[in-house]
Amino acid sequence: MKERVRFTRAAGVVGSATLLSRIFGFLRDMMIAWVFGAGAGADAFFVAFRIPNLLRRLLAEGSLSVSFIPVFTEYLANQGQEEAFRLARSAVKMLSILLLVVVVLGIIFSPAIVRIIAPGFAGSTDKLSLTISLTRIMFPYIFFIALMALGMGILNTLGHFAAPAAAPALLSITMIASIYLISPHFADPITGLAIGVLFGGALQLSLQIPFILKKGIYTEKKTAFYHTGLKKIGQLMVPTIFGAAVYQVNILVGTLLASLLPEGSVSFLYYADRLVQFPLGIFAIAIATAVLPSLSRQAAAGDIDGLKDTFSHAMKLVSFITLPSMAGLIILREPIIAVLFKRGAFDARSTQLTAEALLYYSIGLWAFSAVRVVVSTFYALQDTRTPVRTAFIAVIANILFGVILMRFLNHGGLALATSLSSMLNLALLMWSLRVKLGSLKWREMGPSIMKSSFCSIIMGAVLWTSSVVFFSKKVSPGSGLLLGLIGTMTLGIMSYVILSYLLKNPELSHLFSMAQKSLKKGEC
Repeated sequence: MKERVRFTRAAGVVGSATLLSRIFGFLRDMMIAWVFGAGAGADAFFVAFRIPNLLRRLLAEGSLSVSFIPVFTEYLANQGQEEAFRLARSAVKMLSILLLVVVVLGIIFSPAIVRIIAPGFAGSTDKLSLTISLTRIMFPYIFFIALMALGMGILNTLGHFAAPAAAPALLSITMIASIYLISPHFADPITGLAIGVLFGGALQLSLQIPFILKKGIYTEKKTAFYHTGLKKIGQLMVPTIFGAAVYQVNILVGTLLASLLPEGSVSFLYYADRLVQFPLGIFAIAIATAVLPSLSRQAAAGDIDGLKDTFSHAMKLVSFITLPSMAGLIILREPIIAVLFKRGAFDARSTQLTAEALLYYSIGLWAFSAVRVVVSTFYALQDTRTPVRTAFIAVIANILFGVILMRFLNHGGLALATSLSSMLNLALLMWSLRVKLGSLKWREMGPSIMKSSFCSIIMGAVLWTSSVVFFSKKVSPGSGLLLGLIGTMTLGIMSYVILSYLLKNPELSHLFSMAQKSLKKGEC
């Protein structure tokens, strides 16, 4: 129960900070859509940005964090703080050297990397050349963001979650500023946006440093370059690079295949993915980030019953939040996109085609979210092989689904392929975890998930009915559309909360209880 309360509180902190970051992220994407639309320049930037952004998600939200935290936690529990801090300092030094090598190689081999990721760009010399140039500018971003990921692992294990979760807001702020301050000075204005990405990475790392120093970890303190704990981290990290981020690998596969489709397909998938990332980041990734230290502590102590209890609570919480989010995105996909992006170079056609991609991505939101929690459980148990095996099967399935479905649904088929492969991945992971741990407390999870599903369906009906009124043809774009969206969403949220209360959904009661305790203690 102590770990359940601790992780729920941490998830609240991460979710709140991530909400701030996502808001700035949407402002950033609105500006990009307004200025650059979904044309050749935008396609080039999104492909180039996909490379460092993929590495960010693999490291900051994937392999580096999930491999470092269990080992660091184990050292704290069994060998004391001083030895754990030596491990942290050695990790910083070793990672810095490796990242410098990766950045240099990435810049040198950018032409080959772009041709692999976007083979369809080979038919346009100018588009290919611009993409390569943008990739070289943004590749050093991975140096800053990977060190930030390590800092996040250190701080999260030591109980600090806010700064790492809020850091991405700095990236969005610098990218917005670069559109106005840097882009006008280049023949290809999109180049200024790439430079903004680089500055954003440096600022994100800078935000972590004061908090790490406050915890007592000083990198200038004499420490051996190599620590024995690094070997164990490396052994966990190599397979987790693939296993922890199958969703991101699938998105990359979608980008590759989308480069073979008509111009704008890459951009439509990018904007739709950004909308799915909003609930995924605020809730699912926040919960997975917060639960990993708790699961790691319980695994290190051999408390398997406690671990299963924490896992069950995390899965119920994820379902309670992501199921209604999925319903909302499916029903309100077009007005949401219109409010956020439909202006300037982003026209009605772009809105409709992005909405198609969002529909098919949203179908898999529940699977994307649940996979994050299940994978965190495997890594807390220091089992890296199982997620890799299931991820490999899921990626192969995504490629097959994508090749088949893109013939009928174009870019929408690629989004649907990502959703279907994630559902397959979740099914395989849950079956494997059941074999590994025995009963997963389905008697607790089942009723709660069923209640959340029922409430989400009713909420969806409310949203659809109210959207007929708010989004009639008489409603003009702009403020009228925004007010209609706010009104519809408010009715939907109210209906979900009221139904959850009437059905006595335990997750609603738990969240209210936590909020009340925080208010009484002055933590909010």
